[in-house]
Amino acid sequence: MTGKTDHQRAGGERSGNTARFGATVAVACLMLATSGLLNAAQAAARHAVATTRHGGRASVRRPPAMAHVPANWNQHGLASWYGTGRQSGHATASGEQFDPDALTAAHAQLPLGTRVRVHALSTGRSVVVRVNDRGPYHGHRIIDLSPEAARQLGILGRGVSTVEIEPARGADEEVASATR
Repeated sequence: MTGKTDHQRAGGERSGNTARFGATVAVACLMLATSGLLNAAQAAARHAVATTRHGGRASVRRPPAMAHVPANWNQHGLASWYGTGRQSGHATASGEQFDPDALTAAHAQLPLGTRVRVHALSTGRSVVVRVNDRGPYHGHRIIDLSPEAARQLGILGRGVSTVEIEPARGADEEVASATR
């Protein structure tokens, strides 16, 4: 006999198991990082995709995308802009690369490729943009604009501005930016 109770021996064995468990976790993390799953998890976080504890996608309640835009459709609300250097070159929902100098926008419901006129109420300026991405994902915003579209509207320094959105009509589609 060693003079120790069974409880003391079990505690001593547990510390050895803890070290082995820590090494196993470290090896598992290394394998995960090299397998590419870590990149997928980081991409999901970067694009604000909710995930479950086990890595699957969680259900996020978003309005469904519209099949077409009625001629009399319009929307009033907050617009913001997105596209720091980090997003430049990343794929948008339409599959094209994000270009901060293009007149594009992200909208939750409008069909991809739709051209809309965005009118900034604070500056009186308007611009025609093409929806090529999904969003916005912050607050109660209705549209995210590219930096160039925000610059032309005069809201780049503000970050968020109240806007009205309507479908672009015939001649509007050819005009990149115009004042109402």
